[in-house]
Amino acid sequence: MRTAIYPGTFDPITLGHADVIQKSLKLCDRLIVATTNTKNKDYFFPIDKRIEIIKKSLFFDLKLSKKKILIIPFNTLTINLCKKFNASIIVRGLRAVSDFEYEFQLAGMNKKLNKNIETIFLMSDVENQIISSKFVKEIAKLKGNINQFVTKSVIKSVKEKI
Repeated sequence: MRTAIYPGTFDPITLGHADVIQKSLKLCDRLIVATTNTKNKDYFFPIDKRIEIIKKSLFFDLKLSKKKILIIPFNTLTINLCKKFNASIIVRGLRAVSDFEYEFQLAGMNKKLNKNIETIFLMSDVENQIISSKFVKEIAKLKGNINQFVTKSVIKSVKEKI
């Protein structure tokens, strides 16, 4: 069984994330969507709420298979997570060229830490490439319409939070 891990904050999950998840499912048998819970970040949603939102967004709104996707919190190195779940692939999403330098360095460091782990970069479709969780939160806080960037479950959760 080929297992991949897609790590991120998903705060909140966007249609860009969902696009990368759907593409990842074509490349692996099981995808672990791992949302970080490190102490050095100021999150919009707490970890339990993020996991709940991700599940609702993927399984209820988008009707993706629960059999192929596991959603978990984590606060360790991604390569340690790979070892724990016997994953050989780390999935990273790219939106623009500006993302590439950081992601390239991160992939290189992960490769140095564990030469058996491959990082693959996936781009979301063009209409989703500009979406970021940061922009979604900013637009929502300023009473803008976020409908084209996130699923219904995310819209509801963001509106409740604001």
